[in-house]
Amino acid sequence: MEQKSYTTPLGVIKYWVNIVDRNIPTLVFLPGLTVDHRLFEKQIEYFKGKYNVFVWDAPGHAESWPFKFEFSLMDKATWLYEILQVEQIRKPILIGQSMGGYVCQCFVEKYPNAPTGMIIIDSAPLQRKFTTSIEIWLLKRMEPMLNIFPWKLLVASMANQVAVSEYGKNLMRETMKTYSHNKHWYTKLGAHGYKILAEAMEMDLPYKITCPALIICGKQDKAGSCIRYCKAWHKDTGIPIKWIDHAGHNSNTDQPQIINQLIEQFIHNS
Repeated sequence: MEQKSYTTPLGVIKYWVNIVDRNIPTLVFLPGLTVDHRLFEKQIEYFKGKYNVFVWDAPGHAESWPFKFEFSLMDKATWLYEILQVEQIRKPILIGQSMGGYVCQCFVEKYPNAPTGMIIIDSAPLQRKFTTSIEIWLLKRMEPMLNIFPWKLLVASMANQVAVSEYGKNLMRETMKTYSHNKHWYTKLGAHGYKILAEAMEMDLPYKITCPALIICGKQDKAGSCIRYCKAWHKDTGIPIKWIDHAGHNSNTDQPQIINQLIEQFIHNS
């Protein structure tokens, strides 16, 4: 994977890309809030060389730091589109986990004809109708809650919340080490992410997915109401859904082989 940089007015985004043939699909991996490109290491390992592969550290995360927290979810989608244009990626299949799934929805809202396909992993719909007012209110006020926890307790809690496998838990612990010297960075990053998520929901846009799509969700996902959201999303839109046994919120780390197979099947069927 070749590491590259893209400069925005608010900071520099770092991303990694491996192009084998510009005429075949590119798997665009978008990690969730506070995690980084390592979230998809099992997918990169499996698909690199078979397809074009892209992954980033989202703005403000890991190597995409320092970064001013003055951006929206739509800004992230815009920067992603611009990077894909620079890389001449013509057939992107967006694969977003958690917050990455929300970026996917903003992307297709703004550029409906750009994606070749979309896979949402342990995320939820952005449409306002799926979310209660109290949930949006809470999303805008997460910083005090994050500040309450001592760092060691926060690390342990997050690892157990997002994964059920030892690999998944260890990966989350390693990811959080990035912020261990600066808890303020971590809490600001998390709080800003939840805030812009709430703001994207309040925009009350259609967020209609116009390309082939698949929803994936771990059966043991403990993050918020993700399971409830995914059930309602599938029922409302008819987008196919796959439920993953023995998997939590980061299901691609808990069951990488199954997720890789589902991605490959999706590519072949799209």
